[in-house]
Amino acid sequence: MSLSEHRYALTVQWTGNLGEGTSSYRGYSRDHDLLIPGLPVLRGSSDPTFHGDRERYNPEQLLLAALAQCHMLSYLHVAVKHGVVVTDYRDDASGLMRLNRDGSGQFESVTLHPRVTVADEGQVELAGRLHHEANRVCFIARSVNFPVEHAPETVAGQPN
Repeated sequence: MSLSEHRYALTVQWTGNLGEGTSSYRGYSRDHDLLIPGLPVLRGSSDPTFHGDRERYNPEQLLLAALAQCHMLSYLHVAVKHGVVVTDYRDDASGLMRLNRDGSGQFESVTLHPRVTVADEGQVELAGRLHHEANRVCFIARSVNFPVEHAPETVAGQPN
């Protein structure tokens, strides 16, 4: 494997057979486990709207989480490159998914709302601009076919 190539693998195991498989739309659970060697099991289901378990993660939440995580990690990397000391980061991300008449659907947009605290008040403006660079290098944002918007807030001071 070359350094420019990274492969990822996991197992999705459906755990929702209630005894009759998928013999009817309401006759099975959407529960499943995401299994990644060496990590805790991530319990998944569908969105409660689609008969899922609200106490489990759904794919839509995980897609939004992946975008928010990737942006944060890309932003922290870019901040280091530019000498900006980030002392706190929080993102209240949101996404819009629309359903189509044929039962399909897709995300139309995601908006990240990162609130970044930097150590030096003189770097607040630069720190705010770095979100554009972070978006350009975020692997996940580059992989989706819908806009990933940013509404950042940058302040100087101590983390909350």
